[in-house]
Amino acid sequence: MDPLRLILADDAAVIRQGLARLLEERGLEVVQAASADELLALVAADPPDVAVIDIRMPPTFTDEGLRAAREIRSRFPQVATLVLSQHTDSAYALELISGRTPGCVGYLLKDRIVDVDGFIAALERVASGGIVVEPAIVAGLLDRPAPAPPRPDPLGDLTPREREVLALIAEGKTDRGIADELFVSRKTIETHVRSILAKLDLEADAGENRRVHAVLAFLQARGADS
Repeated sequence: MDPLRLILADDAAVIRQGLARLLEERGLEVVQAASADELLALVAADPPDVAVIDIRMPPTFTDEGLRAAREIRSRFPQVATLVLSQHTDSAYALELISGRTPGCVGYLLKDRIVDVDGFIAALERVASGGIVVEPAIVAGLLDRPAPAPPRPDPLGDLTPREREVLALIAEGKTDRGIADELFVSRKTIETHVRSILAKLDLEADAGENRRVHAVLAFLQARGADS
């Protein structure tokens, strides 16, 4: 397989260069950008597999990275985007992930880069068309009450275990990873996933695409009031 190609956008040179070196040592190809404008120019010149973007960059250090990610998803839908943030913000995450093009997107805390293997797994997940959501955001959304009537809860038919499995899918975990975390067999998780997809009435298209839409249903059901 060809190495994963990234553009890493962060104005903090120490973090950017340190992370780039760690990823390059694992065989990934990394190009660096110090601003949102530089990122967009690099993507336009040679689209990578994934754009890794700090949410706050010059000049205002507010949401330049988020706006750049939205533009990339609109202009270059083949490029996956993974946004990094210092703080959990379910509204930002939902806005990014619920864009026009489903999948190929992630939102993680910057602290996640410390676990290089886990971070690379997240990169591979979004590059292959999946979704990765910061576990702290998933946990917060999972704890929210169901929407009040008359708006129905699309997750209402799921069992507590199925909701737990769906939340782990939202974090970007594979069936094997979910099975290991819940101490059950992979076959049990596959059964739960089939039940979740059936109860959410998702069309029988490609498996990964159905999982993406299941995650979107979860995020939209719990994040609509954020």
